[in-house]
Amino acid sequence: MAASSANSDTLTGVLERIIFFNEENHYTIAEFRAENSDARVSIVGPLPGVQCGETLHLRGTWGKHAQHGDQFKIDSFRSELPSSVYGIRKYLGSGLVEGIGKVYANKIVDVFGTDTFRVLSEDSGKLRDVPGIGKKRAAAIKKAWDDQRAFRELYIFLQTYGVTTGQCVKLVGKYGGEAKRILTTEPYKVAREIDGIGFKTADRIAINLGYANDAPPRLDAGILFAMETLQEEGHTAVREADLVDHAAPLLETDSKFIEARLAALVENRALVRHAPAGVDNPLPGSALVQLPVLDRAEQKIAATVIRLGKVGSGLPPIKAGAAVQWAEQKAGFEFAEQQRAALKNALVSKISILTGGPGTGKTTILRALVEILKAKKVRVHLAAPTGRAAQRLAETTGGFASTIHRLLKYDPAKGGFVANEHQPLATDFLIVDEASMLDTRLAAALLQAVPSRAHLLLVGDTDQLPSVGAGNVLKDLIASASETSASNSFPVTRLNVIYRQKGQSQIVTTAHAINAGDPSLPPAVNDVAAAQAWSDLTFIVAESAEDTVRKVIQLCTEFIPMHYRWFNPIHDVQILAPMHKGAAGVGNLNLQLQSALNAAAPRGVRGPSGEYRPGDKVIQLRNNYDKNLFNGDIGAITAADPEAGTLNADFDGTSHVFDRGDLGSLALAYAISIHKSQGSEYPVVIVPLLKAHFMMLQRNLLYTAITRGKKKVFIVGEPAAYAMAVRNSEAKTRGTHLREKIARAAG
Repeated sequence: MAASSANSDTLTGVLERIIFFNEENHYTIAEFRAENSDARVSIVGPLPGVQCGETLHLRGTWGKHAQHGDQFKIDSFRSELPSSVYGIRKYLGSGLVEGIGKVYANKIVDVFGTDTFRVLSEDSGKLRDVPGIGKKRAAAIKKAWDDQRAFRELYIFLQTYGVTTGQCVKLVGKYGGEAKRILTTEPYKVAREIDGIGFKTADRIAINLGYANDAPPRLDAGILFAMETLQEEGHTAVREADLVDHAAPLLETDSKFIEARLAALVENRALVRHAPAGVDNPLPGSALVQLPVLDRAEQKIAATVIRLGKVGSGLPPIKAGAAVQWAEQKAGFEFAEQQRAALKNALVSKISILTGGPGTGKTTILRALVEILKAKKVRVHLAAPTGRAAQRLAETTGGFASTIHRLLKYDPAKGGFVANEHQPLATDFLIVDEASMLDTRLAAALLQAVPSRAHLLLVGDTDQLPSVGAGNVLKDLIASASETSASNSFPVTRLNVIYRQKGQSQIVTTAHAINAGDPSLPPAVNDVAAAQAWSDLTFIVAESAEDTVRKVIQLCTEFIPMHYRWFNPIHDVQILAPMHKGAAGVGNLNLQLQSALNAAAPRGVRGPSGEYRPGDKVIQLRNNYDKNLFNGDIGAITAADPEAGTLNADFDGTSHVFDRGDLGSLALAYAISIHKSQGSEYPVVIVPLLKAHFMMLQRNLLYTAITRGKKKVFIVGEPAAYAMAVRNSEAKTRGTHLREKIARAAG
């Protein structure tokens, strides 16, 4: 039945019956009759563009299903159209054409026999010789046949270049029967227009088709790809010389060709060039270049800063000094001078910024500010980049808070936010927490929706990791506050005195010690059992990556349940890892923790990154506006249907259904990256820290991880790795053009 190789088997036979088929990713469960055998076996995997009756040559592995027995899991396949009358009848009668079932399939094959496929391809007019088939039905059969053939040919063509089934589905969905022609004549167009098919795949196709290394379409696509990769590193603007240096080795061509095409891209407005500010004779390559979308986003931010500064306040008359005294009486204690200044700045200035580390009193200021504004009947809106940050903001201030996406109301039909410069938010005062997470595009969308007479307060910690998306908005705005003219300047209040728990919180004092560059190790023990349950931060020494994983699991399964029974080991404990790969990386930790914490769960649904079972904690990896779920949202699997390939998951009390096509946007979340934790707080945080993570070990990364812990923080790993992170304060500088735009707009 199968010929075995070292790692996989091959199987040849006829596709008899399709039991389940997913339209989005073409995942199929089917009955298969192997050649030289009457027995039918179950096959599972992606089978795009195939129909019952076809002969399939499969490569994959055998596995055993608890309910359905032996199954052949498909890795790749090659198909042949059936050549026998039996196979042709089965093929046409399997639902290939809507409205053509077994009856018409039999009629067609009765007339044309083994010549049926040639008639469909080359002489479809003869279909009208079949009783009951008129002009309209014949045309429908011909179109469906051509579409199927185009998909089949395209899939075979793309397999050569490593294009996945899902990408093939996207290509056909976008271009239909023209997909192969566009691929062969304009391969780089595909990289621009199809999500998931990047420059490298398109370039591989183009080179194999004979495109020259220095062909203008190739160089243009490569330069734009280089810009996009630099954008992924956080840059919104790049020096021309740096872009050339980045693109030349990528394209394996001479810099002079890159420079020539770069100039052409600027002329064609595919890139925007900015001469260095205040330089009469700039050096070659010193100008900054940007992608137009990021240039426009920075322009919108700059325009909003100037607009808000020029228009008077829409607040009712408020005596700032008296309001602060009233808030102090309501709070029952006197505020520090920095806190009073922050409150007054927010009430008096149209734009103000409040920054400071944990325990420095930001929450006290926000609570007081919201109470003052509510007492004055001011329409106040509170927002944060993530759901958890918004929830925390609401809890600490007593006001209603939402995520920025929900505040602006994304409209999937229009592909943009409902609230914008033409339809601004109905607010008098907007407070945005965790503003260090604002990337350039989200900041632009938010700021342009602020009404001209409204006040804007941005609150954030500039010592945390910068935004995941491109830009460094909060730091740029803080720098601009001192650079713009007095008439357009806005106040920045920096809090640097620790108030939380009178300075006794080990989490807070350790975070500030990290910021100060003090590599002294927090209280450390060698064994999990020796940890002091009363301490809010403990370092548990581990000898290796394997020892680290073992101790992380021991914390989750033994120590925390024993000493903190009120914490759920799955939902209240969050592991934050510096890296995705490696034994102590996000990927392996999730598998180990799933096995340790959710081993008794019933069978789940397999996705691209593993199996999801009821009870598993999961994270949404990208924005899904249809489901109102956003990158970084964390939920729990409540039910799974392995046969249908669907999951039910609860996110903040709302149930969502995920089919197989959605699973690529989910990942297990027992462990997540420190970057993904930005804007969130968790009751208990565990941080694995090893010298093997050296590429990621930076002061702001460790600081961000520590400050995510609300009640307890455990660092598990090597003391030397802790010292490496604290000493490495040289976070990579992000290239932006926002400060220059604000200065230019201010005149």
